[in-house]
Amino acid sequence: MIARDFKRVILIVGPFLFLVYVGIRCLDFRDSASGFNSWFDHIFAPNWRQGDELKPHSRPASSGVATEVQPVDGAPEHPLASKQTHHEIFSTSTFDKKFFAIRFDDDGAINPNIIPHPTIENSYVIVAQRRKINHDDSEHVEITCNATFTLEGLVCVDAPTVLPIAATKSGDDKCPPKLAYIAMNVGPHDARVLYGPKAPFIVYGSNSIFACFGQFMQDFRTLGDWGFEMSLDQGFALGTELQRPAPWGMMEKNWFPFWDEEGAVYVHHDVAPKRVFAKLNADGSVGPNLGPLAAGDEACMSKYMPKLPPDLESIHQATNSLSITLCKRSDPTCKATSDNTFVFTVFQHKTFYQFHSEYEPYVMVFRQKAPFEVFAMSKRPIWIHGREEKLGGGSDMFYVTSMSWKRQDQRYHGFLDDVLFLSFGIEDERTGAIDVLAEDLLAELGTCLEP
Repeated sequence: MIARDFKRVILIVGPFLFLVYVGIRCLDFRDSASGFNSWFDHIFAPNWRQGDELKPHSRPASSGVATEVQPVDGAPEHPLASKQTHHEIFSTSTFDKKFFAIRFDDDGAINPNIIPHPTIENSYVIVAQRRKINHDDSEHVEITCNATFTLEGLVCVDAPTVLPIAATKSGDDKCPPKLAYIAMNVGPHDARVLYGPKAPFIVYGSNSIFACFGQFMQDFRTLGDWGFEMSLDQGFALGTELQRPAPWGMMEKNWFPFWDEEGAVYVHHDVAPKRVFAKLNADGSVGPNLGPLAAGDEACMSKYMPKLPPDLESIHQATNSLSITLCKRSDPTCKATSDNTFVFTVFQHKTFYQFHSEYEPYVMVFRQKAPFEVFAMSKRPIWIHGREEKLGGGSDMFYVTSMSWKRQDQRYHGFLDDVLFLSFGIEDERTGAIDVLAEDLLAELGTCLEP
């Protein structure tokens, strides 16, 4: 009797256990920290857009176009960048030329920013989003401290404090049912701290009255007492929601301001599938989309933009902007002019497979005067020295968030021989940055004038 019952149980339970096993193998949760939490983090990731796929997927088959050049004889084969698929950049200050860690506190942080401290030499103001330990908590905060370099990296001198950024409310029925939880969000997300020509600003995501999630801008000096030089009113004394030319997306992220050669401010909303940017007013409203006026952009960007499969890959804005004169400060004949001074930013090619995102950064350079046409773009993605390739393929998720000039007296503008910080998050767990010569970051650009 017991034997017959045992056989009956095996016949019923066995196929069910087999199906569970096959399902787990297909989803490949080994590549995911946890199923649901990774999905949730993907939704609120710095570069998520509503159109991104949410399901796990295998990597696409080769398109037949060569994407990898054979390594040079004698070169090490383990770093992905050594295979000549990437343009590798190196630190100007670390002994091993690798990136350095940014350390806030034991809880950790994501989406870091660095700007030079305005009054204390060899000190920096760092800002990041406090890492959430409890995923059920809907409150988000940006933390800040003064930091200096130690053997451990760029480290807070004192315990970080919370930036007093006011929470915002969502407009009625702006979030669809599947994103209703976003309306319960409290506090800022994914802040970018940046210098304009005259003052520092912070741009951050929060609940929107125009969409489910929007972008806000505030004069950074109003959020603390760092001793920044006070200038004429630059506007944005309070957090001000930025607007965009229609149509709006459900989740708007990573917009960045840029300034023309006369000091007028614009906001750049999208880099793909087409550029969208407009002049910004002090109340957050904008003028018409100026993207279509840059007539040569489409041909140039189609030449250098990564080619995407239908699903699970996308192009997103990433950093703020800086301006640069394409000659060296040390050269006495180097003078900034309208013809040699440009705006540059970093955008990212995102992939999302097996519940794991990876980002490949590219530089885009465009003119600082209307119609702000694209001038040059990276021919290959940038590889940050110290980023490691995984044995099974792929690499850690490095997502670049912000840029700033390293020198204390610099704000928005620099030259090729100036050093800048490129800050990034790693796997939604820790933060890092690399100090790199501008000419090295911009070393492998293809211009729009090339045939």
